[in-house]
Amino acid sequence: MSTPVLPDPKPAGAALRVEGLGLQIGGAMILKDVDLEIAPGSLVGVIGPNGAGKTTLFNAISGVIRPTAGRILLDGEDITGLSVPRRARAGLGRTFQTSSLFPRLSILENVRIAVQAAQGGSYSLLRFPRRDDAATTQAISVLERVGLAGRLDTPAGDISHGDKRKLEIASLLATDSRLVLLDEPMAGVASGDVAGLVDNIRVMQREKGCTVLMVEHHIDVLMGLVDLVAVMYFGTIIALDTPQNIMENPTVQSAYLGTGTAA
Repeated sequence: MSTPVLPDPKPAGAALRVEGLGLQIGGAMILKDVDLEIAPGSLVGVIGPNGAGKTTLFNAISGVIRPTAGRILLDGEDITGLSVPRRARAGLGRTFQTSSLFPRLSILENVRIAVQAAQGGSYSLLRFPRRDDAATTQAISVLERVGLAGRLDTPAGDISHGDKRKLEIASLLATDSRLVLLDEPMAGVASGDVAGLVDNIRVMQREKGCTVLMVEHHIDVLMGLVDLVAVMYFGTIIALDTPQNIMENPTVQSAYLGTGTAA
């Protein structure tokens, strides 16, 4: 009897590999044959018309929804069947279009929870943490890097939308995430806060050495930030290239300027 040869699950260098990903709900095909490969440490933007499937792709990668076809590999590990918490422990972090913070907890407490979750510790809201313990010290250090250390005791629900986005990035900095999904990080952010938020994303990528995949409708901001751009249309990726080449791609121009409606 011959020994079966198992396929190599990941080519060398792929931090994220999406293979033939599909999602069918009823008779509607939401995602279709999505293929995507991202090198470690890269920053990739995802663009496309409203309804093209961008957030649905993020939901599939992060485990919020289960695809009906294909598979997802994180650093060579097939995570297609893993739960959201298990994907987080495997090194996947994410922000959402709407804030996912604890609004009644302080800025410091929000990040301290992320630190302790990464360390595998427990957190009690009934016991006020010491300002000199290891988790609190690390949380303060992270908040200094995103410019929020001067407001440690402010409830997260009382800060501006731009600062909430910075706080979400601080929470990601406090974790062991190797792949970070940012879903419209600039949405609702005042124009004066955009540059600072862009710097925070660069700091996160540089300090963590992580791979970043982001959806963003501010095309001018995204094009100046990312290494590559993936274009989604009708639930699939129609192009993956440098920002300059994407802007000059006639297929991409047709997808944005044509009369068709994206799925």
